[in-house]
Amino acid sequence: MTGRPAPVRRTAALGATSTTVFSAVCTALRAPRADRAGALHAGAWWLWALGLAAAASRTTNPLLLALLVAVTGYVVAARRTDAPWARGYHAFLKLALLVLAVRLVFATVLGSPIPGSTVLFALPEVPLPDWAQGVRIGGRVTAEGLAFALYDALRLATLLVCLGAANALASPARLLKSLPAALYEAGMAVVVAMTFAPQLIADVRRLRAARRLRGRDDRGIGALLRIGLPVLEGALERSVALAAAMDARGYGRTARVPAAVRRTTAVLTVGGLLGVCAGVYGLLAAEGGAYGLPVLLGGLAAALGGLWLGGRRSVRSRYRPDRWGTRAWLVSGSGAVVAAAMVWAGAADPAALHPPVVPLTAPELPLWPAAAVLAGLLPALVAPVPPGPSGSTPAGASGRASGGRTGTADTESRTDTGAAAGPRRSGKPPRAEEASCA
Repeated sequence: MTGRPAPVRRTAALGATSTTVFSAVCTALRAPRADRAGALHAGAWWLWALGLAAAASRTTNPLLLALLVAVTGYVVAARRTDAPWARGYHAFLKLALLVLAVRLVFATVLGSPIPGSTVLFALPEVPLPDWAQGVRIGGRVTAEGLAFALYDALRLATLLVCLGAANALASPARLLKSLPAALYEAGMAVVVAMTFAPQLIADVRRLRAARRLRGRDDRGIGALLRIGLPVLEGALERSVALAAAMDARGYGRTARVPAAVRRTTAVLTVGGLLGVCAGVYGLLAAEGGAYGLPVLLGGLAAALGGLWLGGRRSVRSRYRPDRWGTRAWLVSGSGAVVAAAMVWAGAADPAALHPPVVPLTAPELPLWPAAAVLAGLLPALVAPVPPGPSGSTPAGASGRASGGRTGTADTESRTDTGAAAGPRRSGKPPRAEEASCA
């Protein structure tokens, strides 16, 4: 007989099987086009960002913090939509730079608790009375003190950037619509506030442009007072229209529950939230690692029980609920992996995550924590590609590919805002005037 020997054929078969499995996994993880039915759950973006923020809170290494900022920036650039709420990432970047500048200015003027021997320059020192011992204004400015202030401020700046990434990637209306039924009233109040605030800004801009076209001054206190009256009038009209729409949709309707259930719900919810806060503080603090995780799990279980009991008062139906699929698990799990790896690295080698400033040495990039931070790039690969200029196809093409469902993320957010106002009697999407009321 001719042909290849049996071991060679078996090796070739195993190689072909491995290639087939790898191709199937890559095809399954390939990011689809984002549409209304296949959009990523907003809560997954927040869990991913909170995981990165928790990792940032565990280190003062500027190289790791800069890597976290780069990871969040790349994911935002790859998966941000064109909705108005997605444009706030630059504002958080500016706020982070402001935090760095303010912290360095305070360290320069008011001094630093870190003693240093490398004097950069000296400011005129202001003499203070005896009761102000330990406080100084001016004096010597050392490189060690500025390095300590920079590391500390960079950690806070990275936390702000992570929260800014969550705000730029997750739709606020869809996130609040996914809240438990027990938090329905609070979520609706936040939706209304977030919807009305941009509308007020748009009214002010429109009225200022109208005054400029008429040759009138649009700056100063007098112009602001003249613009304020029509803005308030428009806000009152929208409030009346929103109240009528919410009343027509049955807003505020609750089911009757026994008094014992209401008391148990309040105790479980408040106690559980307090337990979650105490557990998170224990995990983030250096000396609370022993009790932080048990308290966090107990508080989370009590809070979920209270929210489940509180949901019995709500009689509303959820309109087109967002599904938590495999990609949501992957996105949120990548943030959890980064946070867990940073906690483990802090326990195994704390010096690598907190470089010393006395004596002042150049920080080094630890290998394993840096590799764990790169796991936060997974959402840029598995999250759905947004439509429009931010994605690879226009919004119309994305809608045709999804079976005729068209529209940008801004339109979806307005539709979700209108749908969150209460239950609907039919499965038809809300009309334009109903969405604009909310």
